[in-house]
Amino acid sequence: MGDNPTGRLLRSVEGVAYWAAVAPVLARLPAALGYRIACWRGDLLFWGEAGKRTELVTNVRLVLGNELSPAAAQRVVREWFRLSSCSTVDVKRLRHGARPLRQLVEIRGREHLEAALAAGKGAILCSAHFGSHASGLSVLHASGFPVTHIGRWDHNYNYDYRVNYNRRVGVSSAERWFWERAYARPVRRYRQRPNIEPWPGRPQVAMQAAAALRANEVVSISIDAPPLDNERARALDVPFLGHRARLLPGVVTLAQLTGAPLLMGFLYRGTDHHHQVWEISAPVPLDGETATTFGRCVAEVNAAIRRSPAHWNFWRTVNLARLGLIEPQPDRVTSRGAAT
Repeated sequence: MGDNPTGRLLRSVEGVAYWAAVAPVLARLPAALGYRIACWRGDLLFWGEAGKRTELVTNVRLVLGNELSPAAAQRVVREWFRLSSCSTVDVKRLRHGARPLRQLVEIRGREHLEAALAAGKGAILCSAHFGSHASGLSVLHASGFPVTHIGRWDHNYNYDYRVNYNRRVGVSSAERWFWERAYARPVRRYRQRPNIEPWPGRPQVAMQAAAALRANEVVSISIDAPPLDNERARALDVPFLGHRARLLPGVVTLAQLTGAPLLMGFLYRGTDHHHQVWEISAPVPLDGETATTFGRCVAEVNAAIRRSPAHWNFWRTVNLARLGLIEPQPDRVTSRGAAT
């Protein structure tokens, strides 16, 4: 499928068909077979979408530099396509109390979450756009940890890095309808509360998060999301993957104000592609300045991405440009339907 209008249309049709018809069938097959077919689809996309493949390989090399050879970067991107296809199957296994997916996910560090909630101040789970994190949070909730996520649903906004975020601009009502039912609804079914969406001009976000913590729940947040233009003054300049990025340290401020322990968590997919492991850390020390504590969190994100770069969802040019890791390309505008 080429990068011309016809190719883009075919990719869109294939993507909708996969989400709406194919992945639900794969999610009902034996796990080993269903995820193997999802990997085959990922391989087909890797070879068939030459423009996207070249973009991702170039970006991986630009960001990680000499850490990866050209051949290794190709392998990372091929695995990225596979993991993307597998993540869709994860969403479709969120049924019957999420049992079909729960039985494939091991939670290492469960004791850290249990100890945090036993203290009665809730817990903050800090992560990144890493692996099948959205479905993984739903698995945690279905496993007995009441989870609420702070993050925007991508199908509710369009991003043009020349003019910043535009909520509901450039995303059609049909797209929002589809992604709401295909993605957001099954994920949200296994959450304590709806996403707390940090749109500009919504100071109640912190109050909503604090209320969830006071109710002794788990509040999760992905700290690799780039700040909006009106948030950049509050962002910190931090080392990120050998470069510098501006990220919001609100997760640390929330922990300091509420007394809730701050834990790190990353969901890794095994080499068989159907088993996954949540790795949840002990609480991050909150002593010292906000920048110091936030630096510890960012360092954990760095380590996770370097350990499994294919798991990081943000290798597209638009995402890296928003983070400041590569130079933006003003002639390219990206909008997509998925979720943060």
